[in-house]
Amino acid sequence: MESYIRFDWAMKRLLRNKANYAVLEGLLTTLLEEKVTIQKLLESESNQEGEFDKYNRVDMLAENSKGELVLIEIQNNNEYAYFQRMLFGASKLVTEYINRGQGYDKVRKVYSINIVYFSLGHGKDFVYHGKTEFVGIHEGDVLELSPFQKQTFKVDKVSQLYPEYYILKVNDFNRVAKTPLEEWIYYLNTGNVPENATAPGLDAVKERLKLDRMSREELNAYYKHLDNIVILRDNIETERAEGRAEGRAEGRAEGRAETQTAIARNLKSLGMSNEQIAAATGLAEEEINKL
Repeated sequence: MESYIRFDWAMKRLLRNKANYAVLEGLLTTLLEEKVTIQKLLESESNQEGEFDKYNRVDMLAENSKGELVLIEIQNNNEYAYFQRMLFGASKLVTEYINRGQGYDKVRKVYSINIVYFSLGHGKDFVYHGKTEFVGIHEGDVLELSPFQKQTFKVDKVSQLYPEYYILKVNDFNRVAKTPLEEWIYYLNTGNVPENATAPGLDAVKERLKLDRMSREELNAYYKHLDNIVILRDNIETERAEGRAEGRAEGRAEGRAETQTAIARNLKSLGMSNEQIAAATGLAEEEINKL
């Protein structure tokens, strides 16, 4: 049995409590490689969708001490347009959190943290970082901010003004955790904290996200949540398997039809009657007439 509560359940039920912010702050500090302090949680669309989405995904929107927006989203099952979903989510925050009439200098920095439990795209790594840069098509140089812009916006690079995306492909992690980030990925993957883990926030996981701290009612709800995730994944795998089987069956049927048609053409070229060809191939005489 897992010793600690899964992170997606914790995000729904526990991490919204300010007393547990240390867990989120630890993950963000480890991932962004700078000290992150959560100022407050903001209203997001989490848990406002259908019954399937209730178990399939969860999100949380936070504001850090610098006034930047951090959207953390967990996706349990495959979504082929997830890249576009990431773009939509970040873009929506950019437009929602600026007041009408404010200058563009008030656009807020957005971090989109995506924890996915499915194979998103094609790549060898298990953590990816995306940002916006402008590269000269002739010189190959990266467009930089002017000294005035650096001073005004308090950043060093153009990319720091734009949304940044992090993708944690949790299921792709299959190694011994050696770095703080790998320790976090291990916990996200297995629900257990590596022995002697030093990553920020994992000490809070050990202390506050233990299964034995949950009431019987909470445990029942938690295990139901786990069961539903398994069922959802099984349903998707079943649909995929059935689709592959149907494809193979259709392919075999098409192959047989093509073979019969080829035989019929050969027999017709030899002067056999349509009636004889129909008896030999099983094709209807109307089909043979069209050959």
